[in-house]
Amino acid sequence: MTSGIEDAEGRAGVLEVSRVGARVGIRAETPSGEWSLICTPARARELAAALALAADEADSARTAEPVTVKARELRRGDVRDGDRAMTVDDVRVDGATVHVTWKSGAGRSWTQGYDADADITILVVREAS
Repeated sequence: MTSGIEDAEGRAGVLEVSRVGARVGIRAETPSGEWSLICTPARARELAAALALAADEADSARTAEPVTVKARELRRGDVRDGDRAMTVDDVRVDGATVHVTWKSGAGRSWTQGYDADADITILVVREAS
């Protein structure tokens, strides 16, 4: 199986999955690099389950509604509304300033200071009924 993927910068790549003897081979190639691994069928099934779970979570995020909260109300795990996913990793209130550590989908993190009353737009995922 071959599938189109993107690297962290959005550049096109290829993901290949194939049988390698009694094992499963996985190879990803993008402009930012290439990696490959070989695993047992059991590990491949674990990976498939993890991918399915992440896909379900990503589908749920698409049905999220944006809401505005005050910076002081941000909580770990909140996702900033915008073109690229940014997730709150840590929040520290220091008087009238809130220090928010954000983490990008690419794994980068940074801390930004906000006035405690600053409006921040986040996504709120609807609860399943």
